[in-house]
Amino acid sequence: MRHHAQAQAHPQPATSGLSSDKNDPKTPLPGRDWQTLRRLFPYLWEYKWRVMAALLFMIGAKVANVGVPMLLKKLVDTLNTTQQSVASHAASLEGADSVASSAASTSLNSFEAAWHNAFFLVPAALLVAYALLRLSVSAFTELRELVFAKATQGAARRIALETFNHLHGMSLRFHLERQTGGMTRDIERGVKAIESLISYSLYSIIPTLIEVTLVLGVMAVQYDAWFAVITVVALALYIYFTVVVTEWRTHFRRQANEFDSAAHTRAVDSLLNYETVKYFGNEAFEASRYDKSLIRLRDVRLKSQRSLSLLNTGQQLIIATALVAILWRATLGVVQHRLSLGDLVMINAFMIQLYIPLNFLGMVYREIKQSLTDLDKMFALLDKNQEIADAPDAQELILLSAPSVSFEGVCFGYEPDRQILKNISFTLPKGKTVAVVGPSGSGKSTLARLMFRFYDIQSGAIKIDGQDIRALTQASLRRAIGIVPQDTVLFNDTVYYNIAYARPTATVAQVEEAAKAARIHDFITSTPKGYETIVGERGLKLSGGEKQRVAIARTLLKNPQILIFDEATSALDSANERAIQSELQTAAQNKSTLVIAHRLSTVVDAHEILVMEAGEIIERGGHAELLQRGERYAQMWAMQQSAERESLAA
Repeated sequence: MRHHAQAQAHPQPATSGLSSDKNDPKTPLPGRDWQTLRRLFPYLWEYKWRVMAALLFMIGAKVANVGVPMLLKKLVDTLNTTQQSVASHAASLEGADSVASSAASTSLNSFEAAWHNAFFLVPAALLVAYALLRLSVSAFTELRELVFAKATQGAARRIALETFNHLHGMSLRFHLERQTGGMTRDIERGVKAIESLISYSLYSIIPTLIEVTLVLGVMAVQYDAWFAVITVVALALYIYFTVVVTEWRTHFRRQANEFDSAAHTRAVDSLLNYETVKYFGNEAFEASRYDKSLIRLRDVRLKSQRSLSLLNTGQQLIIATALVAILWRATLGVVQHRLSLGDLVMINAFMIQLYIPLNFLGMVYREIKQSLTDLDKMFALLDKNQEIADAPDAQELILLSAPSVSFEGVCFGYEPDRQILKNISFTLPKGKTVAVVGPSGSGKSTLARLMFRFYDIQSGAIKIDGQDIRALTQASLRRAIGIVPQDTVLFNDTVYYNIAYARPTATVAQVEEAAKAARIHDFITSTPKGYETIVGERGLKLSGGEKQRVAIARTLLKNPQILIFDEATSALDSANERAIQSELQTAAQNKSTLVIAHRLSTVVDAHEILVMEAGEIIERGGHAELLQRGERYAQMWAMQQSAERESLAA
């Protein structure tokens, strides 16, 4: 044999434990394997009629397969009996005298003619039956695979889709801490594991068990009990040896998976940050890090291959010993006239049929174990606790007009020992604009994340028209809010796809109208492929300003009742900023708008301006009012005006 190629007030880290203990390292592997199988079973049982039909076809195939050696025995015995009868009749005529020789010759010719006819009649029927049995084996096997294919693919599709949806339901914290390369590798291996697990168990293990049972039954009833005893002992030794050695080898495969995921993660991370690698000329450094991962992977795979060679050698020794013992007893039986030549042929055929699939048991068992390990990792992703989940009685947020948004004594920290927001309270009135300004790290962008409920606050409340957002469904909440984020990341698809992503049902005219409002339509149409231009990984084929204008167009197309502009024009030049600022103000009319900005010139028309510092609101009021006070806002305004004058002078 060879290897074939909900909602909770205090967020917890997404990696902190699973909902069950099945992935606890202390849990025995067999227990984890059975739990994994139990979790897989409902997905297959959805296709119970196909499962039962496949089992029936499998049994039919194995019954036909066992019937082949029995028919072969009948064929051999028939031919052997024919030859013995002809020889016996010829010998009885040798003693006749010469007078009767002519009559004897005639009699012999008649006898041979009769047996000649029988020879063609009986073996021909047996040969036809033999061919039909062989055909039945193939037919039942193909029917089994044809019937069960839908169940296999259906289960794989459902589990993969559930995992995908579950990961999209995880908190922002989880996605900031995850390793994309390793996680996608786990999902990929998990989907393949479902197909492998079903294939090897249904198409190898169960059929082999059925065939072993049938063969042992035939041999125990028709022949010396020692045939069955030798077979059972050999099977027991083979299975015990295979299981023990494979269990020992499993940790090599687990290590190989871990090192493979680590290498894949490192490669993906390096390629995603291609520009950074080039900026610092660290290609050799990245190659060295990747090579270290590959060396670890190579070493553990070599250990796995050496242990596989040991497994193969031991299995072949057990099989060879059993075959010799059985064939020796069968040959002895023929010599002692207790067994016919057909019996010897049948026993030999049984052993070949039995040990050929058994020969692959080690590989099958190993692959099943590996598939269970891979599937277990995929289920572990499904078991990750959703830090942010809808409450059981969550309501849909329905807005017919711009709502009021209020922060009431909000306290929040990404980590328990580091507070970001400290007792924040303010109200965004219906259809008005509130701006938040302040130095980097003051907690401005955190306000937007909390409004989207990417995290839950530790205390206080965020309300939309008096409804606590924790009592709303996340989907309806996020439908009501549109954002132009500070860092725009685009899909590696067309410009049209990225703009229309806000509203996939939008018409071409609506997409182009949004692009015109964001002052990017002319640029798009000037490119050779227009709206079908591919923007590249994370939109890297576009400049920062172009990406930001695509993000603005996307949000304008969504047209929500609540708008958030988080440094929406920070990557634009002054001319484009002024033009787009006018469009944003138009879009913000009759919308409840939160503007987060560094450049104070973009927020002078806001209904209220909040000045944040170190997670607290230290000033609030209108632009003119804040300037008159001469405090922090006035200082920031003076500094920015001075910087702009110096820039113009230069």
